[in-house]
Amino acid sequence: MNTAASIRPVMPTDRPAWEQLYKGYAAFYNVAQTQAMRDTVWTWLMDPQHETKALVAVGPHNKIIGLAHYRPFARPLSATRGGFLDDLFVDPEARGSGAADALLEGLAQLGRQHNWSVIRWITAEDNYRARAVYDRKADRTKWLTYDIKLTANN
Repeated sequence: MNTAASIRPVMPTDRPAWEQLYKGYAAFYNVAQTQAMRDTVWTWLMDPQHETKALVAVGPHNKIIGLAHYRPFARPLSATRGGFLDDLFVDPEARGSGAADALLEGLAQLGRQHNWSVIRWITAEDNYRARAVYDRKADRTKWLTYDIKLTANN
């Protein structure tokens, strides 16, 4: 199955489809996500002043089959700006359709329009299916990722 998906910015009418995909994304990564959390992210996506934006992949019959959340970030060492891909998810029934490739290319086109120097993202080491796409579309870097967890008790 290799049907071309069209890529466009998320729109207010996309909420139900976006929410189903985002629930699927959270479940894939075993993240406990509440309705309030999804409401917050949706508010960000609908706020033109917020840095977080989204693209959606639209498949046959105008069904939204994928999402990509992204934001710009400063790159002081190179004195440039880049784009950070926070989330990319394709409906399991649409995997293999080219939707992930189309979302990555849509984001790359957007980055070129904004003169970003790079599109960057992270994924789980055991996310083999997605990594097969990423290995075709991008260069894996040598950098490791570290987190300092910040909670109210720190």
